[in-house]
This record gives sequence, C-alpha cells and structure tokens, in this order.
Amino acid sequence: MTQEEKQLLLADLSARLPYGVMVYFEGWNPEKLLEINLRIDVVNDMGGLPIPYLRPMSSLIGKELDECRATCKYRQVGQSVLDCATPQTIDYLISHHFDFRGLIEKGLALEAPEGMYKI
Repeated sequence: MTQEEKQLLLADLSARLPYGVMVYFEGWNPEKLLEINLRIDVVNDMGGLPIPYLRPMSSLIGKELDECRATCKYRQVGQSVLDCATPQTIDYLISHHFDFRGLIEKGLALEAPEGMYKI
C-alpha cells in the first residue's frame, strides 16, 4: 500500500468512526479495540490497517437517495449525488457508510454485505 493510499484510508476511517464503521483486520486483537477508537494511529503498532466495510454508491437508491439529494443546497447539475457535494451531502454519505471515494475499487475497502448497516 502506498503512502497516499494509507493516508486516504486513515482519513476516511477517521471521519467514519463516530458512525460505527465496521472493519476487517487480519490478526485482530480485541484488546486493542478501545485504543483504536481513541487513536486511529495505533493501527501502525498492530502491523496493518483496518479495512472498512462500505456500501457501494450503486446501493444509494430509493428513500436514501431522496434523503441524500435533500441535503443539496443548490440545483443539481446532473443525476449524480456527487454533482451536489455540499458538506451536508458528504456527511450523509459518511454517516450511511457509502463509498464515495472509490475505496472498494482501489482495494482499500470491502463491500458491506446487504443489511450489515441497519439505518
């Protein structure tokens, strides 16, 4: 993993911690859980990085899509939610565990199984 990928992953995880993001961690030590919640940089001491389970953007449909679009403060340019990337929209996507940064495609996140995050 490159330094840029590591920084992207840690920045993304840091934003998701208040929303209970679930992660996969090879060699997971449950005793370190509290430390990870308090200091994301402790993962370096564990020999690896936690891999988050995220929802693909393609699963943003129906009521959730309407709720996300409602966070837009100006007229959308196109059909994409990201055409309206206000801070409120980004907060919505983070809090609902959507992968708007393309981490799944980069191999930095795993696709969350259906129903993993009950919203």
